[in-house]
Order: sequence, then structure tokens, then C-alpha cells
Amino acid sequence: MISLAIVEDEDTYAQQLMDFINRYQAESGTFFKITRFKDGDEITNGYRGQFDIILMDIEMKLMDGMTAAEEIRKLDQEVVIMFITNMTNYAIRGYQVDALDYVLKPVSYFAFSQKLGRAIGKIKKSGAKIISIEMSSGVKKLDIDNIFYIESEGHNLNFYTTAGQFTIRAKLSDFEEQLSQYNFFRSNKGYLVNLKYVDGVENGNCLIAGKQLLISRARKNDFMSALTDYMAAI
Repeated sequence: MISLAIVEDEDTYAQQLMDFINRYQAESGTFFKITRFKDGDEITNGYRGQFDIILMDIEMKLMDGMTAAEEIRKLDQEVVIMFITNMTNYAIRGYQVDALDYVLKPVSYFAFSQKLGRAIGKIKKSGAKIISIEMSSGVKKLDIDNIFYIESEGHNLNFYTTAGQFTIRAKLSDFEEQLSQYNFFRSNKGYLVNLKYVDGVENGNCLIAGKQLLISRARKNDFMSALTDYMAAI
């Protein structure tokens, strides 16, 4: 299911977009979870990278769509942003926030469906499996395939990835179930490891990215079984 936000202050246009999306669902079999915001400040306030596509009106009262997009891009480089506008002179600024496209008012279903299909295609083409983590500096989206392992340290979690280390305040259990479907396994109470990056097992430790991570005695058999199943499947 694709998570989609409509940011539109005019109820008539917002309802039209929702009707178009429902029609697109029925015709394409692609399903959406739709959230509507009435102003740019509503979506930026507490933004956590939870959307795949944002349909953004440009002219709004408290925070215009272009400013809202600029704020969102500071936190989220992956979300697809499409502007809804009756003004065509925003193209240059749109490129600055990596907007995918513009939908001109009055909106026709044919044009809208073509552009929505393009947005969906971009999401599918990326093929990335993403999780969002909330850091003190803002939301960070991580490609799950690029996570070596997650370490629990006090009240913090350290994410060790191909792009570096990221730290958030959270519990390992917050991610254990979510990541189990992506071949992550909890080797002990302090580590959640990506089986993709296990280079070997020695002296009760698994080797990942040059690090030795302890496998607890209670979890050893289950860990080895999970690793064996993963290796057999690739």
C-alpha cells in the first residue's frame, strides 16, 4: 500500500483529488493510504518521513507548498513530491526541491492519472526497502539493505550502515519484528544483525563488517538455523 498525502487548503480540490485517487485504485489495483492536510505547516509539523507521495498545493495561507517542500526535503530525500497549482512560474524552484511533476488546475483525471502513474513508477523503480528513524537532527530514511547491524546501548540504538553510524533513542524491540521479514536476527539482547552481511561465525561470535558480535548461548542454535536457511535461499 502506498502512503499518500494531499496538502490542499481548498476542500473542493482536495475532494476532487481523493475521488481521482479512488478511481485510479479501482482501475489499476494499486491501493493508497490517504492523509489530507489543509496547510503546509500541518504536514511539516512533526514530519517523520511517513509518506511515499505528497500532492502539494502551492498557494496556501500559513505556509505555502514550496516552503513546505523545502522543509520536507531537509528531512526526507526519498518522498515523491508533486505540486498542484494553477501557476506555471514555479518550475525553477520546483527543481530545487526535486519535485517530480506539476498538476495544473483545473485538474483533469486523464492528466492526473498519467502523472500519478509516473510517481508510482518512480517508487517501484527505486526498489529500496526503507525505514525511517527519528534522530535529534530530524528524520532519516535508511535503506534496509544497507544496514549491517543495530546495537542497543543504554537507551540508544546505533545503526551501523554503509553510509555511516546513526544514533537514536529507542529500544531494539521497536525494530525487531519490523525487520525480521528482511532477514534480521537478534543474536543476543544487544544486537540485531543483518544476515546478509554475516561473513562467518567464530568462537561464539558472528563476523560483520570487521566486527565480532556475540551470539548468546540461548540463541545460538536458532541463529545458526536462520543463517543456514538464509544462505540456502540466496
